[in-house]
Amino acid sequence: MALLFNPHKTLACSVREEIDELLQAAEISVTHVAVDYDTKILQVEPSVQTVEMAIVLGGDGTLLGVARQLAPHHIPLLGINMGHLGFLTQSDPSQLGPAIERIIKHDYQLQRRMMLEVFVYRQGKEIAKLIALNEAGIGKASFARMATLDVHVDGVYMDTYSGDGVIISTPTGSTAYALSCGGPIVSPQLQVMVITPVCPHTLFSRPCVIDASQTVRVKVRARHKDVALAVDGQDGMMLESGDEIVVRQAPYDTTLVHLPDREFFDVLRSKLHNSAYTSATY
Repeated sequence: MALLFNPHKTLACSVREEIDELLQAAEISVTHVAVDYDTKILQVEPSVQTVEMAIVLGGDGTLLGVARQLAPHHIPLLGINMGHLGFLTQSDPSQLGPAIERIIKHDYQLQRRMMLEVFVYRQGKEIAKLIALNEAGIGKASFARMATLDVHVDGVYMDTYSGDGVIISTPTGSTAYALSCGGPIVSPQLQVMVITPVCPHTLFSRPCVIDASQTVRVKVRARHKDVALAVDGQDGMMLESGDEIVVRQAPYDTTLVHLPDREFFDVLRSKLHNSAYTSATY
């Protein structure tokens, strides 16, 4: 078992000791790794790629960063919420004991969440490849500028968006940035992508749901250099006019540990109806 914790969250540092005691009492060996957005987990601790499960102590942002690194190794992730929203996590510190007991007894299910591969091409050459669990966002980097983006699906012209940008999200990401921009809530087990314009300068541009097997190509048209690509709100790069971004389903999924009494619509109702939280999970 791997215990990955965000060292910048005081509660995470204290809770990991409690979890360690519970797992050690059940004779389960534990590997501790401090993780941040920039931590190269498998370089710091190569043995993590062989563990049965990784418990992630942090918020949704911590879990997103871990997922992008461990998904290719098919390691189930159990999120314990140390942040604000905790939409992707399965337990809070107050429910820690029962949650860990279920893990010890193998009383849980595994959920597969589709991911995205994002390629950036400049003058016909691939210059970057990124992975996302929530979304790929393409848009202006400054407040006053406007980005113009041509969007094609499977080589067929779909629309041109002039405004703040466009988001291509997974069902998991439908409750993140895309939701704040008017996108639909999508049940996480579906295999689809959602294309959501961000503040489009038109009266008719609307979000669109496409099949996960399709490929989205976005071409940047701008007179300035304040256009950027961001994946999961954490990783990304600056773009130039003429760049093309290709988004498609990744060849692997993120595997999340799911506790039976934590259903998607129950979490949706309790989290998103609470005015103390925002709607984003990035």
